[in-house]
Amino acid sequence: MEQQPHYSVGIDLGTTHCVMSFLELGNEDASVQVMPIAQMTAPGTVEEYTQLGSFLYQPHEHEMTAESRRLPWTDQPKALVGAIARNLGAKTPIRLVSSAKSWLCHGGVNRRQSFLPVGSPEDVDKISPLRATELYLDHLAQAWLYQHPDAPLAQQDVTITVPASFDPAARELTAEAARNIGLSNITLLEEPQAAMYHWIDHTQTAWRDQVNVGDIVLVVDIGGGTTDLSLVEVTEEDGNLVLNRIAVGEHILLGGDNMDLALAYRLKMKLAQEGKELQPWQIQAMSHACRDAKETLLSENDTQSMPIVVPSRGSKLMGSTLKTELTREEVEQTIIDGFFPQVDIHEHPVQRARGALTQMGLPYAQDAGITRHIAAFLTKQADAQQENDASMPFQVPGMPVPATNFIKPNTILFNGGVLKSPQVAERLLETINLWLIQADAEPIRQLEGADLDLSVANGAAYYGSVRRGEGVRIRGGIASAYYVGIESAMPAIPGMPTPMEALCVAPFGMEEGSHVDVPSQQFGLVIGQPVHFQFYGSTVRRDDIAGTHLDYWAPAELQELPEIQVTLPVSEGRSEGDVVPVTLQSHVTELGTLELHAVAVDNQQRWHVEFDVRDQHQDTAGDLYS
Repeated sequence: MEQQPHYSVGIDLGTTHCVMSFLELGNEDASVQVMPIAQMTAPGTVEEYTQLGSFLYQPHEHEMTAESRRLPWTDQPKALVGAIARNLGAKTPIRLVSSAKSWLCHGGVNRRQSFLPVGSPEDVDKISPLRATELYLDHLAQAWLYQHPDAPLAQQDVTITVPASFDPAARELTAEAARNIGLSNITLLEEPQAAMYHWIDHTQTAWRDQVNVGDIVLVVDIGGGTTDLSLVEVTEEDGNLVLNRIAVGEHILLGGDNMDLALAYRLKMKLAQEGKELQPWQIQAMSHACRDAKETLLSENDTQSMPIVVPSRGSKLMGSTLKTELTREEVEQTIIDGFFPQVDIHEHPVQRARGALTQMGLPYAQDAGITRHIAAFLTKQADAQQENDASMPFQVPGMPVPATNFIKPNTILFNGGVLKSPQVAERLLETINLWLIQADAEPIRQLEGADLDLSVANGAAYYGSVRRGEGVRIRGGIASAYYVGIESAMPAIPGMPTPMEALCVAPFGMEEGSHVDVPSQQFGLVIGQPVHFQFYGSTVRRDDIAGTHLDYWAPAELQELPEIQVTLPVSEGRSEGDVVPVTLQSHVTELGTLELHAVAVDNQQRWHVEFDVRDQHQDTAGDLYS
């Protein structure tokens, strides 16, 4: 008999930190708790923190003895993760694996290939983004088992959070990492929704007094590596308030890490004026020190400056250890003005022309102005609310710019460590309210959360009880509509590629656990030979239904997703290279991932096309179902 879960466990698998929270199921008096996570902080030293740093350090073979690598549950840990990785990596960044979560959703690389740390020497062991994610989850699972020996994590109801903007491939890879360490009973939850669940749990029934029917909540989540934007609408059903997630933003690689690096470069210029030049590795190492200084100087205290020590590799390099300081004024100028400039609603991110050659790296946002990204998001989602007055344009007084439509949220929920700073939060509110006042709309009001570092994990744990019907559920389904590309049937034209058309296979908002048949013509599916699928996603085409056929779309309507290379297996009675007449069916799993099935017309055999991305030169096999 299968053992029923005793706890609902929420895991915030963050870019820079992981957090684990839990709720005892079946206990009406239980409340969500954050689990302290045991981790090494230095060789031979173990401490407990509420956060596990999302860092992994690859030490030199003689750097640490076996005796200095002990954890409470093992003398031979699989990896150095957490605080010790961050501390050692600050001194030797070429051995530090970071931003594995960002690499996990980067479609331009093979995420199962071992290449992290990027750019490190050959003698440094490499791991894949998928493996790094597994190791973080494995540490959390072992720490959980150490504290709950009678309730292994694999037997609990586990919810892992992902950015709302994660595409199907990134979601599936997150789920795969969990399965690889033995976690099969998991659910994926969007991080902004988790933050809202925590707000609901934190305020108890009082949340209904803070929002009204027709309200639009803008959720702004600025973490260490990403900025995540979502819109939630408050509606009414049978006399009760209902929350619907109506829009999500693009995956924006812009967050606290960018700010830390900006501060490090500011100090580099200060030292250069003193005739002291720094090497790239020193700037990278110095950014870790800037992170701690930033958090102190942007908090509500009287600290005016923080000392920064620049690491060196011996006295011959610099003559002596370099020291400088970071002031409150420098932090405010760099972060507030650089990342949160006061802009008008029509000012959107600037895209520069890319160089023909670039180093292998993450697709970071080119424009650091987070307020410009928010302006673009609100403008793009002008029609997200059907009853919205977005059709009423406004003109910025005194400026000859085109009238701009945008959805007008009247409440805002902050999440993420960056927004712990009162100055950052105040600048964001000032800027958004400027847009609303100019549009003759009511000012935005802030919903108060609890701990911006812990709310996502807490909300994920609370979600476990919501799934059992014991709380308020935020409706949403999938955050994008998805389309498969179809080559147009037209004569060849010299110098012109065959145009692509798009067929909607999964409509916006398709709920977890649901199937949909794609009502369209039959397609020919090539089996036994390498083929490719081209998929697209859209966060703005909300009215398309499964089977909607597009032969034209505006550039901003559909985003091209990474191409999927696949070799579909040959079934009994068929031969390699056969073209099988099929219809299409999509399925959103209870887990929250999207599947596409091709169903043979003659005998109903099914091929499963994974939303997964591998090396473009490597053929992959889909699955065949009878």
